[in-house]
Amino acid sequence: MRKYEKILTLVIVLGLILGLASCSGKSASLDQIKKNGKIVMLTNAAFPPYEYLGDDNKPAGVDVDIANELAKELGVKLEIVNMDFDGLISALASGKGDFIAAGMTISDERKKSVDFSVEYSTSRQYIVMPTDGTFSALTDLKGKRIGVQLGTTGDYLVTDAVNGTNDDKGTHTKGELEGSGASVSEYKTALEAALDLKAGRLDAVVIDKLPAEIIAQKNDLKTSASAISDEEKYAYAVKKGNKELLDAINKTLNSMIKDGKVEELIKQHTK
Repeated sequence: MRKYEKILTLVIVLGLILGLASCSGKSASLDQIKKNGKIVMLTNAAFPPYEYLGDDNKPAGVDVDIANELAKELGVKLEIVNMDFDGLISALASGKGDFIAAGMTISDERKKSVDFSVEYSTSRQYIVMPTDGTFSALTDLKGKRIGVQLGTTGDYLVTDAVNGTNDDKGTHTKGELEGSGASVSEYKTALEAALDLKAGRLDAVVIDKLPAEIIAQKNDLKTSASAISDEEKYAYAVKKGNKELLDAINKTLNSMIKDGKVEELIKQHTK
């Protein structure tokens, strides 16, 4: 092969490689989603009633039902990718899914990486404890072993309190448990933390209200009588700049919120 032909071949190969690399993390446009015939939802199916594994071991819950309505309106099928909560945003950024629906709280930190939909539900953080527990405030957990779900608001809340840090992720409890001997253990799911709580390896678990109540009810535990945090707002997330998809999601959410269907689904999946 002559020298200029080798150079031309090298240029073509490099162009293909760079082209593939530039597309690998690109979010699918609404037209592309319709062309593919499917929309991919990223979630962590361990957060009832919003997402959990049903009797058939497939993801179910409030977010799944809403996402199915979205898919129906777009004329495509819904595909769900179940993964660890703390990996959702990076998976979205790398193009492994089109949107996140996982009871995710809106925060300034997350807004740097994703665009959020309208809020569709709210929550606060609660303490899960043994049935004879008496915890009612975050400061009651001084010297205690606390479990949290990795990457959640509860994780940020407790970690800031124990370590005396403030990571600008929407928590306002810097150092409340610092120096008390309290420790924080991070788990892939709140249920895993609850099982360690039942086994005596933890003293408490901090998680969102409805998941806390459901997990406590099903595992002979109880929750604090009141919240230990400010209100937080749930929303869906898309890759930065994916306005067409965000508009479609907002259209579905606004319609279902207005008709009272979201609240109906929350009640239905909380039973």
